[in-house]
Amino acid sequence: MIKSRILLAAGSVAAVAILAACSSSKPADSTTNTAAGDPSAPAASAAVAPAKASKNYSIQFIQGVAGDEFYITMQCGIEAEAAKLGVSVKTQGPQKFDPTLQKPILDSVVAAKPDAILIAPTDVTAMQTPLKAAAAAGIKVVLVDTTTEDPSYAASAIASDNVGGGKAAFEAIKKLNPGGGKVMVMSTDPGVSTVDQRIQGFEEAAKADSKFQYLPVQYSHNDPATAANLISSALQKDSDIIGVFAANLFAAEGTATGVRQAGKTSTVKIVGFDAGPNQIKALQQGTVQALIAQQPGAIGQYGVDEAVAALDGGQVAPKIQTSFTTITKDNLSTEGGQAAYKSSC
Repeated sequence: MIKSRILLAAGSVAAVAILAACSSSKPADSTTNTAAGDPSAPAASAAVAPAKASKNYSIQFIQGVAGDEFYITMQCGIEAEAAKLGVSVKTQGPQKFDPTLQKPILDSVVAAKPDAILIAPTDVTAMQTPLKAAAAAGIKVVLVDTTTEDPSYAASAIASDNVGGGKAAFEAIKKLNPGGGKVMVMSTDPGVSTVDQRIQGFEEAAKADSKFQYLPVQYSHNDPATAANLISSALQKDSDIIGVFAANLFAAEGTATGVRQAGKTSTVKIVGFDAGPNQIKALQQGTVQALIAQQPGAIGQYGVDEAVAALDGGQVAPKIQTSFTTITKDNLSTEGGQAAYKSSC
């Protein structure tokens, strides 16, 4: 299956088509400005990444949260690429997506002085100073998935087209409810860069269509039980809600539970972001009608590529944007199933 990623450099935008996560290529410069995942986008020539690193660098991967299939799939991509390039990787992460839990892990990792750190920051503000300090200490920092307020200290930042993903989620709900109605977002916490961007994309698309009424976003604090309670309360207040965009894996899990408990599965259409085993099961059961799947394995792979390029003094892509796949029952046996996340490597 063909995947795409976009390199955004100073003064230019590059778009390329590349092979799936098993390949190892960097985008080349192009003047074509395209949206991530646009199948009509012309491909540019690609420069092949180094087959091997110049030495066995030590790389630390700090997840946003341990046990999340998104970060497990990213870890799989990181480990496969590290083995290919001949570098060493260790992985750890906090038990919750919380900067007060992630920062001590980062401090411990920095004290061990690895060559590079791949990290999904858990807050745009709280993780800014410690990550900038890590870079100042000579460690190459690569941001994977999330970012901070000013990521200029990072060698590279790799993430999904989250605004585009939010818009795709609205389009999926619109396809399921062409007559329009009330829609809302079930999110995690404000201040998480990727989720904020998904909300932005969904809100912009919903407000641009007069058939739809956009209700205030709800924040579940990355807890499925909280999401279930919030959607239950929302349905008591607005019983005619026709669509919910659940902005991450745990929000989708909890939203599906709450809608099912409210007996609204036939009228409330849910589009989730991410595609863990529980979300795929919900899709198969009809509790969730569509999933917007990212490419965490590819994000991890590119993170290793850019870390090694930075350490070896090679060409580094400052920003890489990966696309996504909309999964429905109709494509679950084909490209949709291939985009599902892993629970182990």
